[in-house]
Amino acid sequence: MGTVRITKEFTFETGHALHGYDGKCRNVHGHSYKLAVTVLGQPINDSSNVKYGMVIDFGDLKKIVKEEVVDPFDHATVFNKNSPHVELAAELKSRGHDVILADYQPTSEMMIQDFAEKISSRLPENIQLFSLRLRETETSYAEWFASDNL
Repeated sequence: MGTVRITKEFTFETGHALHGYDGKCRNVHGHSYKLAVTVLGQPINDSSNVKYGMVIDFGDLKKIVKEEVVDPFDHATVFNKNSPHVELAAELKSRGHDVILADYQPTSEMMIQDFAEKISSRLPENIQLFSLRLRETETSYAEWFASDNL
């Protein structure tokens, strides 16, 4: 059997602010993110296996991505924990808002690397994360490829 790539797409709403940035994105704002997750593997070749013919069950991939990315980030606001935004984060949290304090500037480029690490750590041994595409707007996205990160 040959190697196959499969992709599942997800959407979530997240707010962020880029501390120190010289444009409008220094202000708190949000995006309707679209995340495409592509994994690589060989379809199960055992006809007695309930997952026969699948690289990974789309439902199993969905569970991983929802738990690691979608559920925590959806309708949350992300700030760099090493910026003055921690004060705003504390205020928002005290008012019942979901806030993520990240170890990085919450750009699409940095978020996608965080997502790659989280998703990869949860995949079965025989499945590899091939790529991610994080679309921030209709015309702007970041991509991550395993082959670029060896």
